[in-house]
Amino acid sequence: MRDPDEATDGPTDPRVHPEQSPGFGEDPEGLEDIEVSRDVTIGEATPRELQATDLAPVADASAAEKIDDLLSGDHVERRRAALALGEERPEEAVLDAVIAATNDGDDDVRQFAVESLASLGGERAAAAVVETLGDEDPWVRAEAVVALDNIDRLEYEDHIEAALDDDHHAVRRNAAISLFKHRGEDLLPVLLEQSRADSERLREWAAHLMAGVEDGRATERLTELADDEDEPQVVRSTAARAVEADPGKFRRQFTGGIEGESTALPGEDRLNRRPDL
Repeated sequence: MRDPDEATDGPTDPRVHPEQSPGFGEDPEGLEDIEVSRDVTIGEATPRELQATDLAPVADASAAEKIDDLLSGDHVERRRAALALGEERPEEAVLDAVIAATNDGDDDVRQFAVESLASLGGERAAAAVVETLGDEDPWVRAEAVVALDNIDRLEYEDHIEAALDDDHHAVRRNAAISLFKHRGEDLLPVLLEQSRADSERLREWAAHLMAGVEDGRATERLTELADDEDEPQVVRSTAARAVEADPGKFRRQFTGGIEGESTALPGEDRLNRRPDL
């Protein structure tokens, strides 16, 4: 079991503190605290759609075959191809196809294309990702912030900072995580603001990031969150651990990553568009 005082690279996670999960125990309480403003679509995806992120069927396919699937396949084939092409060399034909896919009619294809552009890298990929910051689907925009962070968070800092004003919590959360990686304690005003957001996910992440801020304002706000009985348990417990964390150690260890987090709340899987950062 991880020391609860140790800084972590992710949010409160039932794998780390299972007894603090809302669903813990034989007769769990707190399930009503789980925020479901995340486009949950349990039961709507077909088994074939749920397998779209399995790249095994195209493991031996050439780049040209994947491009053909991306250009002319059905939505599942296009999703898989959009992801798989991120593993190819960033040749012109590959970039052309993946960039074109950022205009696909399927939201998941567009998000997976953005994810692959982050892997392919380079100025062309980054420029295409910047364009997707205006996508109608919030999870595509959230993935775009992730992609710019991975490609070059300093070069595209202005675009990432602008995402703090997005109307969706996932986009704002991802922007704050990216900016914290190099601004650290200077991001406190943003974190204080997000700690009062309507979204519990924003409040949870703001509390988590404030573990790396050695400032009385952060400590005061974290204490308020930890003691607020109206807050969901996940926010309160995150704030309580953040108060006890060593800010310097947290900042040194923090990568901002949730890519290793496999436990998801209801409806949150890759196909339901939970971006990695």
